[in-house]
Amino acid sequence: MSKFTLHDLEKRIQERAQAPAEASYTRKLLDKGIEHCAKKLGEEAIETVIAAATEDRERMIAETGDLLYHLLVVLHARGISLAEVEAALAERRGMSGLEEKALRKRD
Repeated sequence: MSKFTLHDLEKRIQERAQAPAEASYTRKLLDKGIEHCAKKLGEEAIETVIAAATEDRERMIAETGDLLYHLLVVLHARGISLAEVEAALAERRGMSGLEEKALRKRD
């Protein structure tokens, strides 16, 4: 099993964001703006849902990789690090999903 982590992917996205657009798909995405990046994220989310619904394991794995990549590109475009997302998740630890959802509705 690979030791490649989401933090490795985040670092690769940061590096590729500095490359010229002719050499980097990440740079091309970012150059098109946050709306384009968000649209691509949505497309990948739909493709992941379809793969899940059809129970195609290999397709689900591939689409999940695409989804995670595009999510991290959107986070990068918005200046949000994976560590910040992890910190937000850590704050929820020890709380049920129902409790957490109820707290969001009050805000």
